[in-house]
Amino acid sequence: MRVIFRTVRLTKLHPLTISRGTSTGSNNLFVMVTDGDVTGIGECAPGTGYDDTLAAEAQAQLESIVQVGLGDGSPHAVYARMAAAHVDPAAMAAMDVALWDFWAKRAGLPLYRLLGLGRPTVATSVTVGINEPDVVLARAEEFLARTSAKALKVKLGGAGGPAADQQRYEAAREAARRHGAQLRVDANGGWSPQDAVEMIAWLSERDCDYVEQPLARGQEDDLPYVFERRKLPIYLDESLRTSHDVPPLAGRCDGVNLKLMKTGGITEALRLVATARAHGLNTMIGCMGESSVAIGAGASLGALFDHIDLDSHLNLNPDPAVGLGFENGIVMPSDRPGLGVELSGELA
Repeated sequence: MRVIFRTVRLTKLHPLTISRGTSTGSNNLFVMVTDGDVTGIGECAPGTGYDDTLAAEAQAQLESIVQVGLGDGSPHAVYARMAAAHVDPAAMAAMDVALWDFWAKRAGLPLYRLLGLGRPTVATSVTVGINEPDVVLARAEEFLARTSAKALKVKLGGAGGPAADQQRYEAAREAARRHGAQLRVDANGGWSPQDAVEMIAWLSERDCDYVEQPLARGQEDDLPYVFERRKLPIYLDESLRTSHDVPPLAGRCDGVNLKLMKTGGITEALRLVATARAHGLNTMIGCMGESSVAIGAGASLGALFDHIDLDSHLNLNPDPAVGLGFENGIVMPSDRPGLGVELSGELA
């Protein structure tokens, strides 16, 4: 197998601000695995704070894996080698997804069918970041009108504390009301335990479905205090990365949010879902700043999740990839072999 690397600058249509910082775009690394006849593609997307530095580091790490060879191209075997070499999870995801895409194309099957899954039936959220209430309202209106999305996620945990968060939420709530969209909140660890309890109670009276990551990663010992007093379901995101992180969180949350850029791709994502279900937890899939390539991989797993937040490609100007569907608010994987998603135009 031959491996090709390509770094592409992605620009966001609207900057996304969360409790940890603001992202206006990122350098994403695309990985192509080919035998000359079939080519699989994957993507490495950085989290907030690593927008410009990760692509080069990821390529160097993956090149060291490729130099030894990919063997027979087994996603499980290559994943184990990358994990043992401490390759960055987002870099692992690019290689892992490319291999799964390769084998699905080899089999002539859409990736979701190769995995034994059906098409997703859960609509995705679209996300509006932390900002002044008038900006939150305007961006939520634009996003919902343009996409006809069925659910809106509101980022909270910003400057000004709970009072400012409440104003932001009410602005988003007005946009959601006009478009008939559901509401959910992600604090990205921006609240204290007491603020979390009070905000969750306040949100429970104002059309919110659930709250994500109320406390910062590293504050897991404070989660029981919030969990025992919660008025809404709590999902954790930053608190976990792989299946090994799930068991200690059981009894401290209602569900977990996995991201392919955290798990290192599909191989570990499947293990994480199985582990979460075994511990009685609900499941959700989210995203970083991916294009339709990595979002297509997430959508291929969509049938496994109670909630879906695969919307980053809808906030790109432009999305460098084509082939992914959006039907009645659902991010729909292609019925073509593999991901059914490719880089477009001169990037192909």
